[in-house]
Amino acid sequence: MSDQRVSDQPDPSPYDALLLLSFGGPEGPDEVVPFLENVTRGRGIPKERLKEVGQHYFLFGGVSPINDQCRELLAALREDFAAAGLDLPVYWGNRNWAPYLTDTLREMVRDGRRRIAVLATSAYASYSGCRQYRENLADALAALEAEGLPLPKVDKLRHYFNHPGFVEPVVEGVLRSLGELDERVRDGAHLAFTTHSIPDSAADTSGPVEAHGDGGAYVAQHLDVARLVAGAVRERTGVDHPWRLVYQSRSGAPHIPWLEPDICDHLEALHEEGAPAAVMVPVGFVSDHMEVLYDLDTEAAAKAAELGLPVRRSATVGADPRFAAAIRDLLLERAATERGASVERCALGALGPSHDVCPVGCCPARAERPAAAGADSPYA
Repeated sequence: MSDQRVSDQPDPSPYDALLLLSFGGPEGPDEVVPFLENVTRGRGIPKERLKEVGQHYFLFGGVSPINDQCRELLAALREDFAAAGLDLPVYWGNRNWAPYLTDTLREMVRDGRRRIAVLATSAYASYSGCRQYRENLADALAALEAEGLPLPKVDKLRHYFNHPGFVEPVVEGVLRSLGELDERVRDGAHLAFTTHSIPDSAADTSGPVEAHGDGGAYVAQHLDVARLVAGAVRERTGVDHPWRLVYQSRSGAPHIPWLEPDICDHLEALHEEGAPAAVMVPVGFVSDHMEVLYDLDTEAAAKAAELGLPVRRSATVGADPRFAAAIRDLLLERAATERGASVERCALGALGPSHDVCPVGCCPARAERPAAAGADSPYA
């Protein structure tokens, strides 16, 4: 059977629902420390330290923007599905704050949902960006099982870092940011593609076993997207902007190696090298949540101002209609595959489309824990 495009064939079967699975965030000052306790549970971090970390949230009234951004994406998905004639309910659950994943799965089961596609708001392979979501799914399924509820089958949709519906909004965001720079420095502006730093050991073991090595799939996927975006900017402007992949939001102990350079260190280096300007491109993030607002818009912007280096920060994809359409595409692609059809899998760049089912050894956990929606899942 020849490959088919699925965009014009809105058949979601065997799926009867889509679950938008995100990180979660506090929505008021009283929720900040309890939220951080959820995030860091098991690590033995004192409450006083959590209050210090929470200052980032208190600068913004104790409210993370991530939940509102999930609501916007949820609305965009429902609008896109309706316009495409796709009759499929969309639910939303979080790992670390309300609406909690377990509560949402319980609601879905009571609504009669038995085969669920899951879209995580993390586009890349890594323990924290993929397997930890799968572990949380397993925890939620175990809770439902303990309650005697029927267990749905859950399938996590593949990584979408190189899907055109993710890449194109990033490209346009960079073009807009370049256009905001003074024309005297615009053509010489450097592009700083930024993503969350993770421990070197976690990066090196990210992705399937065959992708393990220096930086693993995590670094390789980010570099692939950065090349795509920089190339598209060059094609549309005629200017070849220098670029580099850099990191932000490190939270680990100083003696443990994490991915570098940090964005603020990179801005200092650009200034010393005589770069006239920079655009910070948060390509590792789906939406403008707290780590973008604080680490880039506050901390890195302050460093740039101190240096006298003109900077702009480009937008994340957020609830862009093209991203919502990409999620629909991923869903229908996976649905057709589950029905046994051969479909055209949409991906740009050198790496091609990611796997549907995480294989054994993919993004291994720090400690042995069951994870759903993978080849090693205890839930068939």
